[in-house]
Amino acid sequence: MSEKVLMKGNEAIAEAAIKAGCRFYFGYPITPQTEIAAYMAKRMPKIGGTFLQAESEVSAINMVYGVAGAGYRVMTSSSSPGVSLKQEGISYIAGADLPALIINVQRGGPGLGGIQPSQSDYFQAVKGGGHGDYHLIVYAPASVQEMADYTIKAFDVADKYRMPVMLLADGTMGQMMEPVELPEVSANEIEKPWAVRGTNCARPHNIINSLYLKPEQLEKTNFDRFEKYKEIEKNECLYEEYMTEDADIVLVAFGIAARISKNAVVEARKQGLKVGLIRPITLWPFPSEVLNKTADRVKGFISVELSMGQMIEDVKLATECKKPVRLCNRTGGMIVSPEEVVESVKKLLSEVE
Repeated sequence: MSEKVLMKGNEAIAEAAIKAGCRFYFGYPITPQTEIAAYMAKRMPKIGGTFLQAESEVSAINMVYGVAGAGYRVMTSSSSPGVSLKQEGISYIAGADLPALIINVQRGGPGLGGIQPSQSDYFQAVKGGGHGDYHLIVYAPASVQEMADYTIKAFDVADKYRMPVMLLADGTMGQMMEPVELPEVSANEIEKPWAVRGTNCARPHNIINSLYLKPEQLEKTNFDRFEKYKEIEKNECLYEEYMTEDADIVLVAFGIAARISKNAVVEARKQGLKVGLIRPITLWPFPSEVLNKTADRVKGFISVELSMGQMIEDVKLATECKKPVRLCNRTGGMIVSPEEVVESVKKLLSEVE
């Protein structure tokens, strides 16, 4: 077993990607994720990889499209406004059914907003973001170790389902330092007979494309793709439950907000309040089934977010209005505190009891 080392979250992502077999990185510097690009700039030339700082985020994502089409493991990273610029390219990658990893270390918005941490890109990540009907698999790590673990997993899952994956973190997660174990892993790349790598006349030419001029052909492609999404929803949904067995109120939170919420659960329990936590690890597919079942035995839910309230919509949809769902939030780069979460619990309990 490898030793633990102290690393920033951004650095852990970069090193984990390298260990997963990523040898192509295209990006553009933007706070608070610039350390990913800086790390790749140092490491890639030493391992025979390719680092390229593109002239823009638009260029970077289209370079990802090209390398993904050739069947190689490739990654880009940015922060909120930079990911907005990548959205057209992400839609093309999804439309061409190509595996790739996109990292978003979120900052506040809209517009340029600020450089402090936020979770306000939830809609952008889980509802598509670009044009058309598509999904990304979206992981929401809650520690530096998970930043590394889900980077490695993301490459395998992207290859398995032949689709882009996003790791959605935030400025806190990117900048914080924690011990992390980065084991040696074998790059578990699968055969990619669809890749555009040249044929030597050994097989028909492959074409990577997302353009369908016949509407019935595009319709069939979309229906087929959503059949794959059903399989992903069944097999790849990840979540954590914490002290939910006897809970009256269940918090729902991801990323750094989930860590804060776990502390709030502990404090609430000290005060005699039965509170638990459901932490979505995949934001898509969303853990709707467990939330729906939980709604049958609790008094209410609180969505804890660093946004004006985005995930709360999916919590309401999942629970089918069986129980009240309230929002506890800070935004603009402000971080919610455990005390604020506990106060939200008390307020909801006063409504339902």
